[in-house]
Amino acid sequence: MLQVEQLDVFYGDIQVLWDISFHVHNNEFVVLVGSNGAGKSTLMKTISGLVRPKRGSIRFGDVRLDQLKPYEIIKFGLSHIPEGRQLFPEMSVLENLEMGALNPEAKAKRKETLEWVFSLFPRLKERTGQMAGTLSGGEQQMCAIARGLMSLPRMVLLDEPSLGLSPRLTQEIFRLVQEIHHKGMTILMVEQNVKQTLAICDRGYVLENGRIVLEGRGQDLLEDQRVKEAFLGL
Repeated sequence: MLQVEQLDVFYGDIQVLWDISFHVHNNEFVVLVGSNGAGKSTLMKTISGLVRPKRGSIRFGDVRLDQLKPYEIIKFGLSHIPEGRQLFPEMSVLENLEMGALNPEAKAKRKETLEWVFSLFPRLKERTGQMAGTLSGGEQQMCAIARGLMSLPRMVLLDEPSLGLSPRLTQEIFRLVQEIHHKGMTILMVEQNVKQTLAICDRGYVLENGRIVLEGRGQDLLEDQRVKEAFLGL
């Protein structure tokens, strides 16, 4: 479904990603793990068109994404749920969700999609009229994920969903992400929480200093000595 090949990305004169190549199959749950500053969020922004690569290609099915604008990419079924939630704080929960369904196909099915989203996140249904900025951190993350699903994506890019959350809320968010995946959604997730993330994914890639240094099944990476030493403190 997603094919990234030989991607080089710069901020001005400073290179932050080197020769990145990886793929995600249909209905897979793939994670990119690495320490803070490894280039994970930059890679997600590049896939969704917010950052332009200097070299390489990004294909989503038969579509070449690296030549498109972000609003065009959404129409092909790719949804980016950004780091730090980035809700509209002075708009209600319902208004935030409706903002996720602005492309014509999603807008036509907005009512049905809302019911589906509320079945996944019943807490949001109780807070439809509440300002998004007054939600708890976990509720804001639920709202951000739900808004991303409102565009009826074929694949979701999920950037650091556990950021700033307590261990209990992190577990709840990961459970919800697994549930969405089990309902047939293809997911590419970026996370610093290496142990929990590799335990629930199909495959993983390890990013260090802007380069992919390891890849494999999630459980296999958990047993890799380099991963244990670098990320698990073992």
